[in-house]
Amino acid sequence: MASSGLRRRGERESGTKPSPPPTSRSAAARPPMAAPPGRGGADGYCDLPDVRLELDPGKVRGGGGGFTVCFWLYLSSSARPSSVILHQVAEGGGDKVPFLALGEGNKLILFPFLGFHREAPTPDSSYPWTDITNLTEVNECPLDNWFHVGCEVTENIMRLHIDGDLVAETHLHSLYNEPDYQDDANQINLLGSEDKLEGYVYNMELSCMLGNIQQQFAKNPPFKLSIDYSCSDGIEEGDDGIWNIVGGKASCRRNFILEVILVDAFGEAAKDREIVASLVYADNGALVEKSRDDSEPPLLISCDGIEYPAVSRPLPIIRGRALFKLKISQLSSKCDNKLFRIFFSTLGMKRYPFLEAYSKPIRCISRNRTSRPLGSAKRIGSASMDDIKSINNCEGFGHSGKANGRLQTHDPSSVVCFHPSKFSKIEDDVQKTSSQNKHAKKMVLDKGAQDVMVSDSTASDYDSMDAGSSWSLSDGDDVESFSDAEIFRYCLDGTHERSKFLRAAAPSVNEDDLIKLANQVSLYSGCTHHRNQILISKQLLQEGADIWSIISKNNERALWSSAVPEMKAKFLEIVHPSNRGLSEQDFEVLRGIAGCGDDIGRDEFDKLWSWLYPVAIALSKDKINRLWDFTAHRWIEGLITLQETENALRSSRDRLMKPGTFVLRFPTTRSWPHPDAGSLVVTYVGSDNSIHHRLLSLDVRVDRLPSSMQS
Repeated sequence: MASSGLRRRGERESGTKPSPPPTSRSAAARPPMAAPPGRGGADGYCDLPDVRLELDPGKVRGGGGGFTVCFWLYLSSSARPSSVILHQVAEGGGDKVPFLALGEGNKLILFPFLGFHREAPTPDSSYPWTDITNLTEVNECPLDNWFHVGCEVTENIMRLHIDGDLVAETHLHSLYNEPDYQDDANQINLLGSEDKLEGYVYNMELSCMLGNIQQQFAKNPPFKLSIDYSCSDGIEEGDDGIWNIVGGKASCRRNFILEVILVDAFGEAAKDREIVASLVYADNGALVEKSRDDSEPPLLISCDGIEYPAVSRPLPIIRGRALFKLKISQLSSKCDNKLFRIFFSTLGMKRYPFLEAYSKPIRCISRNRTSRPLGSAKRIGSASMDDIKSINNCEGFGHSGKANGRLQTHDPSSVVCFHPSKFSKIEDDVQKTSSQNKHAKKMVLDKGAQDVMVSDSTASDYDSMDAGSSWSLSDGDDVESFSDAEIFRYCLDGTHERSKFLRAAAPSVNEDDLIKLANQVSLYSGCTHHRNQILISKQLLQEGADIWSIISKNNERALWSSAVPEMKAKFLEIVHPSNRGLSEQDFEVLRGIAGCGDDIGRDEFDKLWSWLYPVAIALSKDKINRLWDFTAHRWIEGLITLQETENALRSSRDRLMKPGTFVLRFPTTRSWPHPDAGSLVVTYVGSDNSIHHRLLSLDVRVDRLPSSMQS
């Protein structure tokens, strides 16, 4: 059994790639044994049943007295205790006995080696193997995830390493010292299990060189593809956990966003890979085919404003991520009410479960197109010119009225509190009647905004605008507010379409009309956070244009190194009086958000600025500013990705810190004008020993703190 006093698994900080230790023996030395099998893929991955290693105990003993077997192991969630991972069998038809298996609690068990040790298992040995000597890991093996296994075997000692750490060691009796020992041991084969255990091996190494397991662990880790659900947008999840996505005809279907991550076992981003998305049935994974009477593919992807069949447009992985803007044209009702899933796979590689990812089940629905008149509604929390000045002068987002079920006042004291990120969705389409705009005044529409609003040539009546409705570019007193169609289109559209609309409209519209738009969108969407994004749009766009002009010097692109000082100075100007600026690590995160390299273009800068400006505005508020400025104990971790945050909450790859440990961060996928842009998210270890993410509301103000919170 495992000896006491050993270093336990996970003492090394998770997510940090270890440095290979120095070795005293030449790496060129090769063992007197057969190389690992060649039946796996050329990429180094191998199905467990295809594993076959051949060892000659006599030659191994003469070559140095021992050997090591190192490999990355991936076990599916179907793995159960009693599953044998590797068998050992003597050449010439001997019975199989376990070499590596899963014991109780899904803990790895390593058994003595045939031809080396007196304690080696016999064919009569069976689960739970309590009657034979073995080495048992102290922690449960992670399923549906990669981990590294290192087995070190000598005549008298066996050691088990997990993720480079020694977890078990035991002393054994060598057969070589037995009185009746005969040095005619047959060749021993290590064979992968064929007992319905779904498992995979990567980068298997067999060597006579002892003490090199850390070195093997550190090099060439495997990859895994997953979906970052915290970055999804345009999706409504029902109480049953099924996603409801609006699809069908071009006039009705809506964009939704999913982001996938391809990183290695150390959390480092993959390079030079492409990911493709397709629509499959949730029950059997079969592709959803295009129906005979439907000319469109079932899943569409938007690239640069143009829709393509998703299967024909793979996206490249940039800094470990790929953002998919998708639409579904096939309705569940036309497919026997079956549920769908979005299936992501790695292009140009053999199909493996760790290089694939499935979304949650999807019910694709069409919108109810029942016409209904607009009734009178009480306006909540109207914005004013003072609100715009307050936001842009960094005095906070407070408004009177009710939001999220809590009373808001203009009391200067504020608290940060949890709130569920729920945004009311308008399920019914509103058809305008001519009587609603009978007395509306004709206005001149800015061409850029008009192009945005009617960009879909197949849009239905409720998606398009009245011919005469638009904004004033001159006298605001003689102008009607935005039409109902424009307001409801904004409420229903995704973040990308809202951004295009505001970029075209905000620079030319006067502030009174901007306030009206902010109030009406906030009212009809049921989400007060939309108001703040609209109110800051004018200044965000103006300051962004000014900084880009300085950085680019009227060129199409600029060096990243020249952009950093200007952005650093502007950030400090906005978050004043805080003296805490942006670090090099923060700018690496910003570069990832922009998706640029050593140089940056205007589109990439706009993407970066749309994320950074709302963050800077949030940090300028008094209470948040003090949290940001306090560096003795860092309350806000700066600009940090989701992957880095979750790694920070782990004491090892598979062990979380104690419940209540948390990190405050700004979500890197929420950019203006998303209602959550600039909001803080708390990522914490819950009492259920799992990681949770909760959005914090920064604009809720209360008159008085509860007595339990008063200090």
